[in-house]
This record gives sequence, C-alpha cells and structure tokens, in this order.
Amino acid sequence: MRIKLIAVNALIVTIVAFLCFLLVRSSLGTATSDSDQLTTEAQNDINGAASLLQLDGLRAERWLAAAAAEPASADALSKGTVAARGESATIRCDDLVSRMKNAALFDRNVPTLVALVDTSGRIVGRNNSNLSRGEDLASVYAGLKATLATGQSGSDIWHERDRYLASYVAVRDDQGKIIGGLVIGRPLNDTLSRVSEATTGRPLVLVVPKAGAGFEVVAHSAQQSAQLDEAANAAAKDTLKSSIAHQQTDVVRAGDLLVASAPLAAFGEGQRALLVAAAPASLVQDPTAIALVPSLGALAIGLVLVVLAGWLLGNYITRPINMLEEGLLAILNGQTDKRFELDHPELGGLAFRIDQLLNQLMGVEEDTTDAEGRVSMSGHPSRYTESLDDEKGAPAADADVVRRLAAEPLAEYYARLFREYIAAKNVLGESTAHITETTFTSRIQAMEADALQKYGRPVRYQVQSRNREIVLVAVPLP
Repeated sequence: MRIKLIAVNALIVTIVAFLCFLLVRSSLGTATSDSDQLTTEAQNDINGAASLLQLDGLRAERWLAAAAAEPASADALSKGTVAARGESATIRCDDLVSRMKNAALFDRNVPTLVALVDTSGRIVGRNNSNLSRGEDLASVYAGLKATLATGQSGSDIWHERDRYLASYVAVRDDQGKIIGGLVIGRPLNDTLSRVSEATTGRPLVLVVPKAGAGFEVVAHSAQQSAQLDEAANAAAKDTLKSSIAHQQTDVVRAGDLLVASAPLAAFGEGQRALLVAAAPASLVQDPTAIALVPSLGALAIGLVLVVLAGWLLGNYITRPINMLEEGLLAILNGQTDKRFELDHPELGGLAFRIDQLLNQLMGVEEDTTDAEGRVSMSGHPSRYTESLDDEKGAPAADADVVRRLAAEPLAEYYARLFREYIAAKNVLGESTAHITETTFTSRIQAMEADALQKYGRPVRYQVQSRNREIVLVAVPLP
C-alpha cells in the first residue's frame, strides 16, 4: 500500500516537474533571444564605445593644443644646437607627463609617449629618454605628416611599431609659423579597457586591415577573451570589410556571439581601424541549465514530501487493516469472543459492523454503542419487550414493582440493573467481556428517553429471561 501510494504520487510530481521545466525553458528562450532587440543593443553598444574612444582623442588634441601654445614648447624647438634642443625637449616632455598625471582626462591612462618633433617629423626629444632622438615618425604615420604640413591637429591608431592611441598638434613660433609638433601616445590596451568600463563593460578589440586580405587584432581591452578574437576573425571575411568600406556599423552572428563593428572615422582617414565588440546572441546562454536547477530542486522537494506523506498515509490505512486481518484470523482459529475496539475515523464504523455481524452469527448480545459511544436504538426483540395495555396504551406492570422502582435512587437503579443483566447473561453462558457499565447505562438512558417520547410517561426497566434470551422489560412510572 505504501509503495503504491508513493509510486503513483512520485510519478505525478515527476511529470509536473518535467512540464514546468519545459515551460520555463521555452519562456526563457523566447524572452532572451529576440534577435532584433539584441542586434539593436549590440549596435548601440559598439557605437557608444567608438564614440567615446574618438572623443578621448579629440579631447587629448585640445589639451595638447593648449600645451603647444605655451612658450616653453616653442622654446624647446628653438634652441641653437641639436643637443640643446634635445635636452630642452626632453625636459618639456617630462614636465607635460607630470601635469598629465594630475589631469582627469588621462586618469589611469597617462601617455607613455610624449615627444616634440621637428617640421620633418623627426623626434627632437621625448619623455624620460634620449634614445629615440632623430627617429622619423612622419615617414610611418601619414596623419602626423599632414598635421605638420597643414597645422590641423589629429588622432590616429598607431600599430605599425608601438601600439598607441596617438594625438598630435602643431607647435608654432611667435609669428605663427609651424616649427614642429607635440605628440602623445597612450597604450591601446589601457585605452580600450577604460572605454569598455565606461560603456558596455564587454570585451573590445581593435582590428586593422592586413596587407593583402583580412584583418588583424592589434589591441584588446582587459576583459578580452580568445573567443572574441576568434569571433572577430570569423566575421572579418565580409562584415568587417563592409563596415570599413561603407563606414557604417555592422552586426553579424558568429557562433554564440553577435559581433558588432564600428569604424573610427575621426582617426586618420577613417579607414585605418575598426572597433569590434561581442555581445551574446542570447541574454541567457543556456536556458536549459537555468530552468533545470529550480526544476530539479522542486522535484527533489516534491519527492521527499511524497515519500513522507505516502509513508504516513500508508500507516494510517494499513495499520487498522492489519488489526482487522489479525483479529479475523484469531476468530477463525477459535477465539470466538474476539472483538474489535478500533478508534478510526474511516475504518472504525467497519469494525463496529463486523462486531455486530459476529454477534449475530454467534448469538451473542453485542455492545450497541458506536465508535463514539452513541447508542444504537434498533428494535431487535432481544433488547427489550413492551406489553401494551389495550385501554390506556401504556405498559402494564405490578403496582408493588412500580412503587419499588420509582423509589429506588437513580444511580443504584442503573448499577443494580447492570449487575442483574450481566448475571443473567453469565447464567446463559454468554460472553459479557465487551459490555461495560458505562455503555450499558448510556443504552438504558437512551431507551428511557425514547419510551418517554413515545408514550408520554417515564419508564424503568427490569431484566427477565425468556426462552434462553435476556430481555429488558419497560415498567411505566406514575
């Protein structure tokens, strides 16, 4: 019984948990995989990051323009000898680095390259070193060469030698003539990390066209993973080419990622680099795993409760059934006076009816109270008899007997009647072990109340034996 109860309920709980898992997984997949929304968000994210990166370059240009306009910049480039110009330029660059460390613009991204160059683009002096003096930057970086020729400031991605986000402005003398330039370079990786933290929080990479075909990753943020490098390379065939050719933001799916690329139009000629970011193709990478954990938890709790409830319910049902089975077996083995005293809301009535059946089959006077002590008022002739007077309609009795019964105290009357009833039953050899004084008295009181309602007069009872049967005779009181 217990195993069946537990098995059926466990199967139901398992089916419900499985259906809940399917519904939750389906709902999560639908809610988190809206391709249009995710594509739009990826475009917005990469555009925001690209805009901030280019804005950093423009802000750096303005800061440099102010520094280049200071007399110390022009003085460093106007010294009479090469050595003097070099020393003065290095001192000037070191001074600018010190100021940049306290500037909010360069917070956690202080330039590692600060240099003064002459009109041909060669380094006159740089910060913290004299090893790079005479190095030709203009021959490598066309943007710097254009600035020295036109005086228009600019920023660019430098990756051919060192990898910098470079910004540069022209330095002029008192007459406004260009006498050189001021150049700074911030490490690309650090710059991308700052941009990522300030915008998407996702990994960013910078890619540039390779000579011939394809693209090369030249920098990445601190959050970068190999997965984004692979995704950028996978998308390079078509999407990156289209993005840099048409100067527009493009998004393409690469595996489980949405790869978004945006050109950096403000740098160089706008076709030197692309900023690339990856967003998940679904807000939830694995809906199955998310739905599975709570579903399994609910299933485990449900199974524990099913086992506990099944065990308790099984005990509640099987224990009285076992008692009935053992009692019936005892009766079959010759214990004919065996009766069931079973206090059970569901099976107590069944046990009572079995007792009645056994008493009728064996000719034994049974206790007529039910499981709750209520008296059964059936009209079986072995319980009591009444002799009706045809004229008055009330039971007839001897006057002396009536007076004696009426004068007897109630408690003594019930006690005496019980003793006489038990004695009479014992004389006939009937079992009285199941009859208690309390239940007998309750039965007599109920019979008296019924007679009072029926005849309109109080009665008391006498015990008589007739034809080897014990009967209770009603005697009316005056």
